[in-house]
Amino acid sequence: MKIFLDFDGVLHPDDVYNSKRGLELRAPGHLMMHAPVLQTILDEIDPHGDIKIILSTSWVRIKGFDRTKKYLSDGLASRVIGATWHSGMVKRQNDFRNSLLDPFLQMSRFQQIEWYLKRHPTKEWLAIDDLHSGAETWPEDMSDHLVLTDPDNGLGCLNAQNELVTKLRRVGIL
Repeated sequence: MKIFLDFDGVLHPDDVYNSKRGLELRAPGHLMMHAPVLQTILDEIDPHGDIKIILSTSWVRIKGFDRTKKYLSDGLASRVIGATWHSGMVKRQNDFRNSLLDPFLQMSRFQQIEWYLKRHPTKEWLAIDDLHSGAETWPEDMSDHLVLTDPDNGLGCLNAQNELVTKLRRVGIL
């Protein structure tokens, strides 16, 4: 089982900015404030660590894979096996923020995940995402693969937590 994990709007409110001082949350709370919720759910459901995490966040493109992974707790980080984005996608390394050179920036979150799944096929997967605060669409026939979070509350919302557990049960994890 793989979980495609977004950060902004999932593990904390979707109000994060990259400033000279580093990443800043400009909303009540703190970065990764809901990560313990995800950790608890995964630890209870899968104490052996069979559920793996794929980073599906723009942080990887901005901060790099290793630095992004370090923002997670050790328990969550130990489950991370990859990311939807990697530097090899960019035509010229030092211009990775230029959307003309990085076709990944033109893809919806679903398309990014779909592209990953073509290279690493699996039928058992979920995405936890706010879909850029609801600005993106998700194919209706793939709704069983999405836990859509509210951009302000993320996994701090009991409905999102319950939906995650329910959808994990459907694929036989519980």
